Amino acid sequence: MVNDPVVINDWHPVARSEDVQKGALLPVHLLEEDLVLWRSSDQLHACQDLCAHRGTRLSSGQVTDGTLVCPYHGWAYNGEGQCVHIPAHPGQTIPKRAQVKTYHVQERYNLIWVALGEPKQDVPSFPEWEDSTYRKLLCGPYGAFDLCGLRAIENFLDVAHFPFIHEGILGDAAYPAIEDYGTTIEPDGVLSKGVSVYQPDPYGTGQGDVVAYTYRALRPFTAYLAKESEGTRFSILFCVTPHTALKSTLWMWMALNYDYETPAADLIAWQEKILNQDIPIIQAQRPQLLPLYAQTDLLLNSDRTLIVYRKWLQEMGLRFGTVGA
Repeated sequence: MVNDPVVINDWHPVARSEDVQKGALLPVHLLEEDLVLWRSSDQLHACQDLCAHRGTRLSSGQVTDGTLVCPYHGWAYNGEGQCVHIPAHPGQTIPKRAQVKTYHVQERYNLIWVALGEPKQDVPSFPEWEDSTYRKLLCGPYGAFDLCGLRAIENFLDVAHFPFIHEGILGDAAYPAIEDYGTTIEPDGVLSKGVSVYQPDPYGTGQGDVVAYTYRALRPFTAYLAKESEGTRFSILFCVTPHTALKSTLWMWMALNYDYETPAADLIAWQEKILNQDIPIIQAQRPQLLPLYAQTDLLLNSDRTLIVYRKWLQEMGLRFGTVGA
């Protein structure tokens, strides 16, 4: 498992809630650790995908009578990870060592979030989630891509690439200039406000407009944006599942307070087109990991959000996914 308390003690999305049905098992990979998700009654569990007996993957087993049963010798584990039945020794007192490691797990925004350590904060906030005036659409999961999750977050926070990577949608080559804007480190992360740009199709409706962006880096692997103009507002909660430092799955919840008629599939396809333009650029960056402590790139005022994001990561002592530490 990764030895970095910053990411170990944080929440990461690993699956959709619907992916783990009662009685089913779902293997997932998070921060170089193999896990298995399962439900007993109405309770969700996450544990190491490793039987304490002979090291078999528990995700190849089954859920029986509210226990997770290993396929190799039938050892059965309860929701706390303790073995409660060894078929070959039904009368023997079960050793205390006969247990599997369990992890914190919860469901939020119809996603399953896991923390491998001891989280000091809750799952990142998505303010539009409880607002019924917003239409919510899940885009993803996308991946697993061979790319650094921190690089993906930086790309999400980067407004200056719009006219070149997303021309005709989020940018226009005739309007590449980025006016100055303010960025601060707040108690809940990095905040950039007043990022104003012209976009040919900012909301997926085919209508151009000048929009004002607000960006937030909520966690190292979770970011948020909201853009609005004349009462129209669109936001994204963008999350990365870091399987390893260089393999990531991406998730996006979109929320919009307009256009309740366009089929969800069309709006999701519009967002996927944008993402598919980003992925090759992120994968082509060198170094592949984020140059957090040994800067190899040149950042300017238009990169203010990225500059402060990196400063924030340095202050919290992040090491995973970086070079120069």
